[in-house]
Amino acid sequence: MPELTPSTREAARRIGISETALRKAEGSGRIARESDGQWDIDKTRRRLVETADPHRSPLAAGAGTEGTPYARLKVAQLALKVEAQRLALDENKRRLLDVAEANATIDEIAGAMRDALLNWPARVSGLIAAELNVDPHLLQTILQQHVADLLTEAADRFDPSGLGDRAANP
Repeated sequence: MPELTPSTREAARRIGISETALRKAEGSGRIARESDGQWDIDKTRRRLVETADPHRSPLAAGAGTEGTPYARLKVAQLALKVEAQRLALDENKRRLLDVAEANATIDEIAGAMRDALLNWPARVSGLIAAELNVDPHLLQTILQQHVADLLTEAADRFDPSGLGDRAANP
């Protein structure tokens, strides 16, 4: 059976805090009386421990502060603050890259390399044909086919199963 009392002063005494602290906690919404206006001592003590600041409250300090929701929230806030500071430092030291900018640069480089490879057979087929004493047009056609196959194989290796299609249509 719950331990109930209608007196705020008596509830504070049983919990082990000042009457003022109990009234402040009630005023801030951390705790509430039962529907009949009485204090449930165990329920109120539990709620006070759960919502207490471990650095300010003797209730939270004695209850294993790392387990209270407030303490976990403070640790999470501190972790987020540290992560934000680390990211700001990395940004200041220029260790971070803009993904869109990096992708655009990679696409530009890859496009330039692709164009250079596609133009290569036309540039060198005459020289090679002269050395081998073969038809320059036939040699250029063969070289173009092999370069196109090479580029298709490379594209499949860097974009397996059409991953680029999913990135283009999110």
